[in-house]
Amino acid sequence: MNERTCEGPDDRPDPEFAAQGPDANGFMIWLVLLIVPLVEVVQGEARPVWVTAPGLSAVAVLYVVTVRLAFTDARRAERLPLPALGALTVWLSLLNDSFILLFPLFAIACGVAVKGMGRVAAVLGAAIVAATGVTAFHDGLLSGGELDWGSLLALGWGTFTAGLVPAIILRLFEVIAQLRETREELARTAVAEERLRFSRDLHDLLGHTLSVVVVKAEAVRRVLPADVEAAAEQARDIERIGREALAEVRAAVTGYRGRGLAAELASAHAVLSGAGVRLTTRMPVDDLPPETDALLGWAVREGVTNLIRHSGAHACEITLGSGDNGMVLEIVDDGRGGARRADTGHGLRGLRERVRAAGGLLEVDDPPSGGFRLRVTLPREAR
Repeated sequence: MNERTCEGPDDRPDPEFAAQGPDANGFMIWLVLLIVPLVEVVQGEARPVWVTAPGLSAVAVLYVVTVRLAFTDARRAERLPLPALGALTVWLSLLNDSFILLFPLFAIACGVAVKGMGRVAAVLGAAIVAATGVTAFHDGLLSGGELDWGSLLALGWGTFTAGLVPAIILRLFEVIAQLRETREELARTAVAEERLRFSRDLHDLLGHTLSVVVVKAEAVRRVLPADVEAAAEQARDIERIGREALAEVRAAVTGYRGRGLAAELASAHAVLSGAGVRLTTRMPVDDLPPETDALLGWAVREGVTNLIRHSGAHACEITLGSGDNGMVLEIVDDGRGGARRADTGHGLRGLRERVRAAGGLLEVDDPPSGGFRLRVTLPREAR
């Protein structure tokens, strides 16, 4: 007997939500950066009003257009609205020092619209130079005072991070999408290779057998008029060969549909660990016949699938041992139960048919101590 236990994290993000990523609407909240310049325009402090008011409106429109185009036609966003937004930002900031907050907004648009981290860094560098230059112009030339290096550093760092963060986030979700596509392509390739392997196995399995059957049938046709006993012997050989071929095909199909107990246990450890379920397995060390191994692997797969979908369990135990009626595989968890609901599912219904065909018994129930239990009993002859 060997025992194996694994634990996983209790909290996992929803993979569908995690791979979805932000859209254009998620970046509209940063229009709040226009509040301070807008207040000054309303109060008449931004001069000249007949320039700053429509200019601020144009900034808002260009930002919205740039961000929305970034998710549909990024090249067009880079060529048209983004440069216009940058030029308008510099011009308005030169007119009024409070409009310096337009640079972080422009940086966010750059992070969304510009593709490629190197190009993003280059554009942000230019934006930082422009922002610090405008600040130095206001502090050093107009007021005649000394440069506020702290404000310059804060503005530069704020502009840089405002553009870099959305660029990294969007790039991350692009990588996630690519990984998902790669995983799906690998899965399709694996299925195609498995089908090809199965086709080769069936060809190798049946090709020789059917050739022998044809030869035997021809022998029966030749000797039947002259030697009935010899023809009967050849017919018995055909029957024996056919039965052996049928058994071999059944074994091949069983191996194709089920990966076996060891493979399904390894998959169960990985899946349940990721779901935050502690799994303990107790298995014999001796080998199992191929058909029995595939059938028990199928049982583990269905039991774990039911646990993940319905039970809400925190711990699961899979045990294989010998009972009074034969070999017993038992899967028990500490979830919310629901044997009656689970027993009506297509997966367990198909498993029950397979177990019954092997002369065994499938039972599902809710133990008195709580949780859900699946038990497969196979006769000793099945081993």
